[in-house]
Amino acid sequence: MRRAYKFLLRPTVRQARALTEMLADHCSLYNGALQERRDAYRHVSKTSVKYGMQSAQLKDIRSFDPERQGRWSFSSQQATLRRLDKAMQAFFRRVKAGETPGYPRFRGVNWFDTAEFPRDGDGCRWNSTPEDRQTRVRFQGVGHVRVHQHRPVKGRVKTVSVKREGRRWYVILACDQVPAEPLPKTGSVVGIDLGIAHFLTDSDGNHEPNPRPGRTMAGFLADAQRTLSAFPRCKAEDRTKKHRVAVEEVVKLHRKVRLQRLDHAHKAAFALVGAHDVIAHEKLNIVGMVRAPKPKPAPEQPGVFLSNGAAAKAGLSKSIHDAGWGVFLGILAHKAESAGRVVIPVDARNTSRTCPPSAGGCGHVSGDNRTQEKFKCVECGFTANADHVGALNVLHRAGPVLCQAA
Repeated sequence: MRRAYKFLLRPTVRQARALTEMLADHCSLYNGALQERRDAYRHVSKTSVKYGMQSAQLKDIRSFDPERQGRWSFSSQQATLRRLDKAMQAFFRRVKAGETPGYPRFRGVNWFDTAEFPRDGDGCRWNSTPEDRQTRVRFQGVGHVRVHQHRPVKGRVKTVSVKREGRRWYVILACDQVPAEPLPKTGSVVGIDLGIAHFLTDSDGNHEPNPRPGRTMAGFLADAQRTLSAFPRCKAEDRTKKHRVAVEEVVKLHRKVRLQRLDHAHKAAFALVGAHDVIAHEKLNIVGMVRAPKPKPAPEQPGVFLSNGAAAKAGLSKSIHDAGWGVFLGILAHKAESAGRVVIPVDARNTSRTCPPSAGGCGHVSGDNRTQEKFKCVECGFTANADHVGALNVLHRAGPVLCQAA
């Protein structure tokens, strides 16, 4: 199996400046390659430039500009060109599928925050073994940078990436051949229902509270962004010290919210994986759930649109984003695979509107038999917590999958 490790870097002032210059030059290479593709398609009879053509030009680019491009790893620059190629392939795929195309954009220096080294030992060096803790990692053109390795690395290091988050630097290791660490069997099977009032409710009736980190920090974020908005927009080199402090305060608060959400997701997933052998959850289309509704044109009134509930939908979408369901489900699947557990996604339609047969209900499906907290069947009168009913139905739908696996 595969696993990623993320460790904090502690570069010196000179090394931090070199890392910043490395990202800026990779950004320049990315934007230049994108400009070449656009110009070739527009002005040279709609000619498409491929990755192989641009990679073949890289040697000449490095020799022409040795101060900027020639001092960095050749393989990492190839990875940047490959990154652009993947973005272009995704663009053409969306065009063929009839989706919103989303043509790749030029990247600003502050938005280009990652450089990848495809192979350990080619432009970078990670010398750690599973028993040792690494104290430094070497990057070509930067030197040996101190690294805070807080846990052992298992498996074979495949790629190494350096990433900037605000004023912090991280090294990310992508490893394969990571051995699984199966947990002892518990004999427990559970279904979970994700929600807003409670982060999740399991089929045993237990509720996991929703921490809502975004709502908790909303006031502090509003104050920080209000302070930042008082400064006029300007280039990074023209910012005053107070402007930079205001920017860093906003970045710090957003990072805190993200880390709080990530920490809660890890803890909730760890508790589920440790207590149950099989975990069933709803297969949610989160992107569709948070998408804004389309405007409703008024009949026989061109250019006039009716209210479509976008304001109320925006509040629900914000709460879904704040709960971080997608992050949690990804972490749950990864931890379950490592621990030898089974995760079963089931159809989410009408799980909260079906009278649960597994709890003595009649199985009737109705569109008007629940509130935010209470479920009441209009046929048999069965009453229970609405989220608990959803978890029971999720577990019931996972039954046929378990029978086939057995």
